[in-house]
Amino acid sequence: MRAVVQRVASGSVEVEGRTVSAIGPGLLVLVGIHDSDVDSDADFICRKVLNMRLFPNDTTGKSWDRNVMQMNYEVLLVSQFTLYGILKGNKPDFHVAMSPDRAKPFYNSVVERFGKAYKTDAVKDGIFGAMMKVNLVNDGPVTMHLDSSQTSKNGNNEAERASQDTS
Repeated sequence: MRAVVQRVASGSVEVEGRTVSAIGPGLLVLVGIHDSDVDSDADFICRKVLNMRLFPNDTTGKSWDRNVMQMNYEVLLVSQFTLYGILKGNKPDFHVAMSPDRAKPFYNSVVERFGKAYKTDAVKDGIFGAMMKVNLVNDGPVTMHLDSSQTSKNGNNEAERASQDTS
């Protein structure tokens, strides 16, 4: 899985001129699903995103000290198959993204996973497969890119290593 995580002052998703989800301060997360992704990839992305220390701690003055849950902020998830686009010449090709019939239930399980790991009412999402207008006020700006199955130099899978990491 691939996630582009943006710290936002606010974010929303519109479909056909209607706002379907909106958040105040928190994280807007674009989620791409690779054809080979499995539950452990979703677990990794969920855990890492929710625990990313992207917010300042006003008490201590530390800049990168608090995660979205500690701040009691919201998360807006947006399905984004184009994160797995590959250019062939000038034309994008999306063959490595999971097919929509498999990706929709998988994405829904990701949204559910975030809600269970944090708070259901603090996790919002767009509409899978719809043409969405994503609006955001980037805070910082802070934007992070995360892949669930990066291979390190020693051949270990990051998701496997991270499953042993509790932070």
